[in-house]
Amino acid sequence: MNEEHRKILEMLKDGKISVDDAERLMAAVGEPEAEASSSPAGKSAWKYLRVQVEPGPGSESQDKVNIRVPFKLIRAGLKFAALIPKASQGKVNEALKEKGIDIDLSKITAEDLQDILANLDDMTVEVDGQDKVRIFCE
Repeated sequence: MNEEHRKILEMLKDGKISVDDAERLMAAVGEPEAEASSSPAGKSAWKYLRVQVEPGPGSESQDKVNIRVPFKLIRAGLKFAALIPKASQGKVNEALKEKGIDIDLSKITAEDLQDILANLDDMTVEVDGQDKVRIFCE
């Protein structure tokens, strides 16, 4: 048992969190060995999600965008979502839906993230026939 699981069980024992909260936290923390074994062959070495925007010739702005997001940050965000109290999850999901993001944060797992990344590979999107957005893992 790893240290994170031990802390979660201690919080449960001390009455600081409910059984439901403990289950969500345990699922969010997951097992490092299981996470590594479920990743696609050769893809576990990914460290960053990259987003690049190349402006087209008719684009208003000629600024290039190059964003590199560490996967550790993305995984930490998934773990953070598990800490949202059950009573507030509906409000958070509704606020996201109002902004055009229709997801249930409580149902996203590390396995879901691995599946998305395995299928992402290298995607290029052309915006209004001008700007090119490229999303890939490295």
